[in-house]
Amino acid sequence: MTKTPPKTPSASRITQRAAEGLERALDPITSAVKRAVQTGADAVANLTHTTDAEAPKAAASSSAPGKPGLAVSPLAVPLPEMPPVGGVQLSTARSGFYKHDRKDTLLMKFAEGTTCAGVFTRHTVGSAPVDWCKKQLEANEGSDVRALICNAGCANAFTGKPGADAARRTASALSRRIDCRQRDIMLASTGVIGVVLDDSKIAAKLFDLDKDLRADAWAEAAGTIMTTDTFPKGASETAVIEGVTVRINGIAKGSGMIAPDMATMLAFIATDATLSPGVLQSLLALYTRTTFNSVTVDGDTSTNDTCLLFATGVAGAPKISRAGDKRLADFKTKLEKVMHALATQLIRDGEGATKFVKVNVTGASSPASARKIAKSIAESPLVKTALAGEDANWGRIVMAVGKTEEPVDRDRIAIRFGDLVAAEHGAVSHTYDEAAMSAYMKNAELEISVDVGVGRALAHVYTCDLTHGYISINGDYRS
Repeated sequence: MTKTPPKTPSASRITQRAAEGLERALDPITSAVKRAVQTGADAVANLTHTTDAEAPKAAASSSAPGKPGLAVSPLAVPLPEMPPVGGVQLSTARSGFYKHDRKDTLLMKFAEGTTCAGVFTRHTVGSAPVDWCKKQLEANEGSDVRALICNAGCANAFTGKPGADAARRTASALSRRIDCRQRDIMLASTGVIGVVLDDSKIAAKLFDLDKDLRADAWAEAAGTIMTTDTFPKGASETAVIEGVTVRINGIAKGSGMIAPDMATMLAFIATDATLSPGVLQSLLALYTRTTFNSVTVDGDTSTNDTCLLFATGVAGAPKISRAGDKRLADFKTKLEKVMHALATQLIRDGEGATKFVKVNVTGASSPASARKIAKSIAESPLVKTALAGEDANWGRIVMAVGKTEEPVDRDRIAIRFGDLVAAEHGAVSHTYDEAAMSAYMKNAELEISVDVGVGRALAHVYTCDLTHGYISINGDYRS
């Protein structure tokens, strides 16, 4: 149920702030994730008509670099035009979480009455900002969320009570700055684990952040949240709800420690549609499964994975309070396109990546089994290094399938690289052509398809290759 936002400022809000000290942390938000069917939306392709040769150059021209010295990924796509979303203002600042000169703090401020939903990491050592968001979304029921403050350079994870106190102080300082309740502030952090957030650095910048708020700062926002990313990630779409045009913008960051479970590294999506918190939560959970939960760089899940979806309601579209409402058809399609584009851009920026790979598994006994097999292939170091070496080593695919101990029919397994058949009926194909396979593996974008021959379930996972660049980036991550 959506709560009516308080209309009287000071007195009632002071009382509410006092009451917040008595609120207990509740269990994380959960949603029944509906079975989703991947639409195959070519979201990344639709972002731009720029050629492959132009894409890295376009991405490199971004004004917000990540870690110095990192070459822009050869798989990069340029940031699309991101017009304003009604009811959303953004600003960025340098708070000093990095040694080098770069912005590292993002403020997103929302119109009164903005609704919010979130999905978060299932990592058992979740961060202080993840704990904060879960608790506050329970407290405010996803209604009247007023702001998000995000910093890069310090994850504030595995920091105990000092980290939780730093998160609370950050929210408290911002709530005073913009005159709202603490529980209407969302927090996100990314960076080094095990370091307590120096919240005084953020507090010192709140005046400037509030003063510099703009509706057209999406590009700067995408760059500010980068860590080892080599290009900023964003997506934008428009949809029509009962004749009213609404906009959906999203930004994300992440290039390593990517094997999310209920979220991605960080992703923030906003729309000016009028949607209840329950609708937002249902749609976010539904499309997370086929987007952010279907990508993996290295098989490692972050402590800070967070995806937040905001709806300001200022476009004038009718209020939608039921996820199954037919008026949402176009909006659903466009929201999934935005999320799909963001998720696949994470893979395009995988640390050291030179190949963008889609893994398809069909003929499985259940969707869960298909997904497990696909992830086994996508996360196998042996498979990923073969991809880096442009070797169509289908034997490694067989290894990755069998080690899952999922139901398969060995004598019916078939494997394809693109349209080329490598194996069928449980053995090497009689049409196998080594030269054709070698030529195909030189492509920057690859597709591996495996049918395991026991059922009708399917799944897909996006991944990248594993190169020495991944070792180089992570070998000196804290330097």
